[in-house]
Amino acid sequence: MIAPGWPGNAPTWASSAKDLVSTALGSSRVWFTVGYGILNEVFWPSCGLPQIRDLGFIVAGNGFWSEVKREHRYRISTPDPAIPLALVRHETERYQLRLEFIADPVRDVVFIRYQLHGEGLRLYTLLAPHLGSSGHDNDAWVNPRALMAAHGATALALMADGGMTRASAGYVGVSDGWQDFDQHGAMTWRYDSASGGNVALTGELAENQGTLALAFAETPEGAQTLARSALASGYDVARERFTTGWRNWSDALKISAPTPQLAVAARRSAMVLKVHGDRTFRGAVVASLSTPWGASRDDPGGYHLVWPRDAVEAGFAFLACGRADEAHSLLAYLIATQQPDGHWLQNNFSDGRPFWTGIQLDETAMPVLLAAKLDEVGKLGPMKPAAVRMVRAALTFIARTGPTTPQDRWEENAGINPFTITTLIAALVAGAAAGFLDEADRDYALSLADDWNARIEQWVYVSDTELDRRHGIRGHYVRVRPAPAAGTAHGQVELKNRNGETLPVSDLIGLEFFSLVRFGLRHADDPRIRDTVKLADALLRVTTPTGVFYHRYNEDGYGEHADGGPFDGTGIGRAWPLLSGERGHYAVSADDDPLPYLESMLGAASEGGMIPEQVWDAAPLGRRFAPGRPSGSAMPLVWAHAEFLKLAAAAKEGAPIERLEAVADRYREPRPAHTAHWRDDSPSGTIAAGRMLCVEATEPFELHFGHDGWQGAADTFSSAVGLGLHGVRLDPGRLTAARTLEFTRRFLGPRGWEGRDWQVCIAATT
Repeated sequence: MIAPGWPGNAPTWASSAKDLVSTALGSSRVWFTVGYGILNEVFWPSCGLPQIRDLGFIVAGNGFWSEVKREHRYRISTPDPAIPLALVRHETERYQLRLEFIADPVRDVVFIRYQLHGEGLRLYTLLAPHLGSSGHDNDAWVNPRALMAAHGATALALMADGGMTRASAGYVGVSDGWQDFDQHGAMTWRYDSASGGNVALTGELAENQGTLALAFAETPEGAQTLARSALASGYDVARERFTTGWRNWSDALKISAPTPQLAVAARRSAMVLKVHGDRTFRGAVVASLSTPWGASRDDPGGYHLVWPRDAVEAGFAFLACGRADEAHSLLAYLIATQQPDGHWLQNNFSDGRPFWTGIQLDETAMPVLLAAKLDEVGKLGPMKPAAVRMVRAALTFIARTGPTTPQDRWEENAGINPFTITTLIAALVAGAAAGFLDEADRDYALSLADDWNARIEQWVYVSDTELDRRHGIRGHYVRVRPAPAAGTAHGQVELKNRNGETLPVSDLIGLEFFSLVRFGLRHADDPRIRDTVKLADALLRVTTPTGVFYHRYNEDGYGEHADGGPFDGTGIGRAWPLLSGERGHYAVSADDDPLPYLESMLGAASEGGMIPEQVWDAAPLGRRFAPGRPSGSAMPLVWAHAEFLKLAAAAKEGAPIERLEAVADRYREPRPAHTAHWRDDSPSGTIAAGRMLCVEATEPFELHFGHDGWQGAADTFSSAVGLGLHGVRLDPGRLTAARTLEFTRRFLGPRGWEGRDWQVCIAATT
């Protein structure tokens, strides 16, 4: 009989609140998440492709029924913090249900061992396939051996070692098993199939104790064969292989942490990072095995995508705990996914297919920094020739397109911001110092880095503003400067996710400036840094019962609404544990105590130790929202666990893992820039008479120039200056008593004359 109700309700994913994430270390290609005490999304055949929404349970009998996840009365534990073997105990007045979850290390199968205790009760399983990473157009059916589903070239089979006495397929919200129990208090429907919609499967387990095997393959027959063979081989064999694989991996960790308790938590964070690594596409690390506010949307990407920035954060964390092999694999993956022009996609599926296609220049710089760090610690090895090619292409892209980035690290605003410009400068210096560039490009990279470094305060620092006076400071670093050609203190920044609201540049504060200290461009005791720390602590810091956390910036809109409703394009930005980690890193550099920030990050974690993207930072709201506890955003977040692991190491070692000696040495003392690199989007309005001016473009041109109102006008052709740029070097010092330089360009291609004049003022030297 065909189930009624096609196509079912609009599909969504499971809640992003994960108790634990897990995978096996072997040939298996399944990853799974546990949330609300049941199995949530399972990913196959890579960690970017979820194939079910969830697999839960109903307990029923004697006129009683209960869906266990809605009871929310359970405890979760693992045999070791670094072994993601989830044991869940659901306990109510009527029943006790014990569940244990593992992935078979040698098959694409997830095992669930179950044991139900309760007088006169039976156990029913509820499975919601989302094959092909979507709840649309799935087919579901039952056969005497298994619950089955398929969509295109993806299929699953769910089998129980003790079998099922009854089974049914249906459409979610109309004819699924939950609706049956809700309407009748028992399982009464026995539909054979439901096709082409948002489907669900229900099975009554023949025994209250046993093992389920959920298998994935390209065909229904293949999935059923895997499930049957896994059950035949036995759960205990798979469990032993699972725990041995993880124990061997975690025993090789070299954890550095200030206390034994933090060392234990650091081992768990290392495990979380490892779980998020792909095996089909080795080296890919996704941002999270969750979809923020997933229960409200059918997002095909979620956070189970590779963001180069987040992946490199994980790479540095692997280095911090002695797993250079993981960082090495990640770098190989980044080399493989670099775009022909040298940049990386904003994010992509594990196989390299693009998802969002924005450009964030920090995501081009950070792979360079990882390669340079591996080289610095002698772990680059035979990959060096490929890494050199990668670095040259990346630095060429940075030189040609920087310092303005189309998107900042929060993927919201174009312009210059302290975090991105820091990574660009560090990458230019690190790539040059490591010998990754030839002589001409090396000299140009260092000159460009020095110029950008010298102009940071010109671009993103303001002083004597109303905000400064109100907080008793002299000035502060701003979050972003949208238009470098305009004065820093002028203009507005659009607040994304806030319906077009804006703030003055000087009033928008973020924590991006911490990177200036972390990478070695500024000292922790620099008065400008200390003033901005004071302001950030006043405006962005939130104290909760679990610790101190920080907002990304004032007036952020990425988070739940005031009533707890999910982010839907607008909302209220909540506090981020990873930013407590950034504040803690500054504490290390400033010789302050980082322990409160480490403890805060742990205070935000779920019962299973998962650190969320955001925490609720308002008054308690029902059972779901408590101050300092996870909100509905992504959990766990790889970046947050990486930040915790790195901060634990920095607290013990006294320095951040990202800091490269070549960068820190170059800017240990103030370093003047001998050449001003003039570009259209970052022009030099004034230049000291003793400095060289290099007028640059990405294509050859003829420069027509003069001084003091075009006196002494002359023409000269550009030449290659380095990293793919063309330029003309002018020495204003040779123009006695000159006050201005004027110039315009005729490009040698179809563009021709640019149609405007430029002017640079010459400041007299003292």
